[in-house]
Amino acid sequence: MAAGRGRRAEAETVTARLKHLMHRVRTGVRKSAVDYFRGDGSDWIALAGLLLTVPLIAAGTLAAPVWCSPAALVLPIVAGGLLLRPASLLGLYAAAATALIVESVRLGPYTEGGATRVTPGVVLVVAACGFFGLLIAQFRSRVGVPWRRGGTMLFDLRERIRVQSKLPKLPKGWHQEMALRPAGGQSFSGDFVVAARTNGGRTLEVVLTDVSGKGMDAGSRALLLSGAFGGLLGSLPPHAFLPAANGYLLRQDWEEGFATSIHLVLDLDSGDYELYSAGHPPGLQLSAGSGRWEEKAAEGPLLGVYEGAQFDPVKGSLRAGDVLMLFTDGLVETAERDIAEGIDRLTGEADRYVAGGFHGAAWHLIEAVAKDVNDDRALLLICREGPTATSAPR
Repeated sequence: MAAGRGRRAEAETVTARLKHLMHRVRTGVRKSAVDYFRGDGSDWIALAGLLLTVPLIAAGTLAAPVWCSPAALVLPIVAGGLLLRPASLLGLYAAAATALIVESVRLGPYTEGGATRVTPGVVLVVAACGFFGLLIAQFRSRVGVPWRRGGTMLFDLRERIRVQSKLPKLPKGWHQEMALRPAGGQSFSGDFVVAARTNGGRTLEVVLTDVSGKGMDAGSRALLLSGAFGGLLGSLPPHAFLPAANGYLLRQDWEEGFATSIHLVLDLDSGDYELYSAGHPPGLQLSAGSGRWEEKAAEGPLLGVYEGAQFDPVKGSLRAGDVLMLFTDGLVETAERDIAEGIDRLTGEADRYVAGGFHGAAWHLIEAVAKDVNDDRALLLICREGPTATSAPR
């Protein structure tokens, strides 16, 4: 009995070790595959595959020169420029050059009208593709972003900006929405929003910022600043936020190191708010009682211009049915019109939504007021809903 139990225990131990070994093998294979497609591993798989295509193309050219031209060797060369490191790329070019020599010997000398021969033009085309492929590979190597990972990295950056600009959920009786449209239909913008509920959730703090530049030119700085501003928001008293943001921007020492920003501190219980501004266009408040828009312009210089800047708030209160609208200058100011005219146009368009409510209005306002403007545009709406709030007209 003891011997039987010992054999069973030994068999279970062996089985457990085999399962552990198989798990490690599967994990290793899966990790290698993931690393390859992420661009973290070596390029030997891509190199081996492309080297295999070179003799296949050469064999096709020798067997059926009418259907497979010697110029088809540019295909692995172009793919190699996108996938391989410069050192590996040279090996692929050597294989392609050898294939061209073999094809020229087997197909015979070039003659006038011999379209299937290895002509000087074919050699020049293959050489030119190899030269440009090497330039692309060296650029990727210098930047340090593999081609297989470059697009994913840009997608991750765009998603991080989108997540950081997400507005927190508000209690019943409040509505908020934000629309952002980058310049030129790009995916990156110099405008961004960071928001958080502070003071135990009783206060909403929102910062709308416009970084100098637009589109892709300002996207990297906007990403850096949105992360920094998100960390500062809620960690400092409201009156200390813009001075701290100003100091952070000055320390970056950028050539275009300025930005405009507007900081809203809203008490969700009473509706009272403070609005701090750093060279930003004024906020607009709609009073439900009068039906009129009032500018809320706080005093403060641009961020990143000089140290010791002071930012004085303007105070207000949102009652039932009131709306507060914050926006960047791309929405109201262009080379053809000044900011006062742009604000008049924006408020005139926003009046169409007063009766039906502002749900879904932010994006439509940008479309109506600044659809073709070649600048980043952002619009934030915060509404204290009345008892008859409904959806906005389409």
